[in-house]
Amino acid sequence: MPVISRFYGIIIRMYFLQSEHNPPHIHAIYGEDVAALEIQTGNIIEGYLPPKAKALVQEWMSIHRDELLNIWETQNFKSLEPLE
Repeated sequence: MPVISRFYGIIIRMYFLQSEHNPPHIHAIYGEDVAALEIQTGNIIEGYLPPKAKALVQEWMSIHRDELLNIWETQNFKSLEPLE
């Protein structure tokens, strides 16, 4: 699962087997906590993140939403800028 970005101890990854992993989403890992977040809404669809980490991931996703959807649709991996 390629790493898309890293910031504030959070690792963002994406699987590239779309047919088995809908709706479009990313995986965020923060320490022992792991969650899948839907790209369109930013909602957690599986797992758990502490509230502060969840808010940071959702902010990052709002900045990169179009790029994330493009990566999901084309399966062309690229790294995205971290949240600063």
